[in-house]
Amino acid sequence: MKVAITGTPGTGKSSVGLELARRKREVLELSEFVESHLLKGRKDKARDTYEVDVEAVDELLKREPSGQNRIYLGHLTHFLTVDLIIVLRCRPSILKTRLEGRGYNKKKVAENVEAEGCDVILVEAMESGTPVCEIDTTALNVGQVADAVEEVLDGERQKYEPGHVDWSEEVLAWY
Repeated sequence: MKVAITGTPGTGKSSVGLELARRKREVLELSEFVESHLLKGRKDKARDTYEVDVEAVDELLKREPSGQNRIYLGHLTHFLTVDLIIVLRCRPSILKTRLEGRGYNKKKVAENVEAEGCDVILVEAMESGTPVCEIDTTALNVGQVADAVEEVLDGERQKYEPGHVDWSEEVLAWY
């Protein structure tokens, strides 16, 4: 099974990926793949990111020799051809603190916090037609998030159905 673990920056993708790899799961960090295959596009200076042709990445990944079970990590992996998408979520106020701790500028922090508050990645994942689960990482440590991912991989989907994570009260307080 090919699985995308996606989410807004700061939700725990890379950390859980390291833990899953430690647990002998085959994990591929999309940003490293893009970098090593020279697939990074031009820099969007206003957003402090690089453009990525996800379709080109997807086509190349389809040709990559790999095991039948692979986990793709990254905030764009929900656009890849996969069998399951797991969206990691984090309460916007906590996410803001995490992103500020990374040294993100105010505009980038606001953009990502708003995206999380408005379920942008979850909605994009749902539009793919691929089965989607979501995990709230806000109060979990890395091991607990990895345990939840493994629960999903073992077939527990109802507990992680989209819609159980709701930031609407916090978002409404912004106005």
